Amino acid sequence: MNPIIAPSILASDFANLQSEVTMLNESRADWIHVDVMDGVFVPNISFGVPVIKAIKKHSKKPLDVHLMIVHPERYIETFKEAGADSLSVHIEASIHLHRTIQQIKAAGMKAGVAINPHTGVIQLKDIIADIDLVCLMSVNPGFGGQSFIENTFQKLAELKQLIAERKSKALIEIDGGVNHQNAKPLLDAGANVLVAGNFVFSSSDPKSIIRELKLIQ
Repeated sequence: MNPIIAPSILASDFANLQSEVTMLNESRADWIHVDVMDGVFVPNISFGVPVIKAIKKHSKKPLDVHLMIVHPERYIETFKEAGADSLSVHIEASIHLHRTIQQIKAAGMKAGVAINPHTGVIQLKDIIADIDLVCLMSVNPGFGGQSFIENTFQKLAELKQLIAERKSKALIEIDGGVNHQNAKPLLDAGANVLVAGNFVFSSSDPKSIIRELKLIQ
């Protein structure tokens, strides 16, 4: 099965956001990955609800919204109204994670949980059967353009085993440092979704890069 490709709009040219979204519409991308940062949970600030609404207005692809924020449970309905089709919250930022997952599903979105590089996969044991997506951070969250953390492969193997043991249907999404060298090994190891930011948008032909990722067997 071909992978799901989710280019990260954080790496796009914000001055030409509509044309960037149009390019993704015309590409083989499956989702548009949207990173929301608050300057508290992570040291950077990205964009908020008005920008997501603008992206949604022009997008023909589902919006995969990744909240790198504290108290994500306060904003579930807000991001649903902004156009999120799937919403991932960080396990490190969610005190009542089970309740938050149920709220996301009740709002009509796919529910995801993101985990930082230092967080053990075992932390997902009691929630894995309830979620649609695990966003496995392969860089430290907060900035684009970072180098891939090789230990991600070990965590991916552990996560694959946990999903099988718990009979979960959760997809595994890799977020950070995806490139030509590691894309196929990640898919071979069990990843289902590849988030690609700088790798796509810094290319002279982003649509070609997306197509290459999409056609990996």
